[in-house]
Amino acid sequence: MFVRSFRKLMSVFLVLGLVAGMVACKPTITREDPNSVKDLSGNWNDTDSRKVSQEMIQDVLSQRWLSKYTAKHNQMPTVIVGKVRNLSHEHINTRTFIADIQRALINSGEVSFVASSKERTEIRKERMDQDLNASEATRKAMGNEAGADFMLKGSINTIIDAADGDQVRFYQVDLTLIDLSSNRVVWAGQQKIKKSVERSGIRL
Repeated sequence: MFVRSFRKLMSVFLVLGLVAGMVACKPTITREDPNSVKDLSGNWNDTDSRKVSQEMIQDVLSQRWLSKYTAKHNQMPTVIVGKVRNLSHEHINTRTFIADIQRALINSGEVSFVASSKERTEIRKERMDQDLNASEATRKAMGNEAGADFMLKGSINTIIDAADGDQVRFYQVDLTLIDLSSNRVVWAGQQKIKKSVERSGIRL
């Protein structure tokens, strides 16, 4: 009798323990302003991407190549963003950085913009489909694409200095703007970010 009661009691405690564990593991979710600055790991994050892209685009649009081009051709230049290589020690989603650059360029109103190579492939497939299925009045003909005058491309590099669990992370972003007709580099920009990451805890 005692053994049976003990087993029932243990079963109750086990169930209560599992319920308590499930409650304790429930995540706490807090919505935050997407533009707020919050560094948890010290890694490259959305704030770095947004800050670097805005400052570099402000720089590229303030240089003489732009005024020289518009004076010569009497129109704004057409730009395309090429590859931004991640040469750093960590995983960086360069697609979000490229998207930030594209948005800054488009919103500036200083240049026109064309789709990337991957986007153009999808658009061309749509045109081919229209050629077969859309009415003559609404289909878009092949061969009327706007060609880019300049390509913006670059790289992200890092240098890590670490001792006793603390780190100093140095990020360097280099971008170049290349004239597609001559391969001349008309602008070269650079932005640097330095972060100190201190690990809390007892040290021996």
